[in-house]
Amino acid sequence: MQTKTFIFASSKPWHKVQPEFSEISQGNAVSWAETPQQLEELIVSCPGIRYIFFLHWSWLVPETIWKNYECVCFHMTDVPYGRGGSPLQNLIVRGHTDTMLTALRMVAEMDAGPVYAKRTLSLEGTAHQIYLRAGKLSLEIIQWMTKHEPEPGPQVGDPVIFKRRKPEQSVLPEGGSITELYDHIRMLDAPTYPLAFLEHGEFILEFTNAEADGDGLKATVRIRRKSN
Repeated sequence: MQTKTFIFASSKPWHKVQPEFSEISQGNAVSWAETPQQLEELIVSCPGIRYIFFLHWSWLVPETIWKNYECVCFHMTDVPYGRGGSPLQNLIVRGHTDTMLTALRMVAEMDAGPVYAKRTLSLEGTAHQIYLRAGKLSLEIIQWMTKHEPEPGPQVGDPVIFKRRKPEQSVLPEGGSITELYDHIRMLDAPTYPLAFLEHGEFILEFTNAEADGDGLKATVRIRRKSN
């Protein structure tokens, strides 16, 4: 079997521990980039790159990369619905309980490229649990792609654009239902994300581990002093 060269680009740590990643690595030349600098260095040093898979990337990919290599990104909506930033949070705010995880080819316009595959993804649980689930599903799609090398097809329908959320939007809402409050806490509950919070004098109260409890909810609260 001919060895294929892949680069995995992710700023999050949870993809490496997935067993599917180990399976993809067998018999192939696989490298991992966690920063733009690492990505650029790998592109220079790795000949014959077949795919660059962007699992969770926080930076703009230069045109020199996505034009010269087959770059595959993963987006947590049924595109063209939900192109844009903060897809998980925007979906939950809109009342969605499941979505499609889409693998698409990277082009100049964000999330507008042709589609390789879509798979159903549950939005149950905390943001971290959903991201882990999406990571596992992404690697399952990658396993299929590396074996079959499919041609992507165009997106169909009118685009609906999501706006990237800002950290100040993580503040706990003052109104709404208990369910909406629960959703607000869980959709932000993941490492490296701005948690649901309240300000109280000199302190910040951060909320995680929300659980529905009859007509109320329980959550873990961490109190820290505001940063200067």
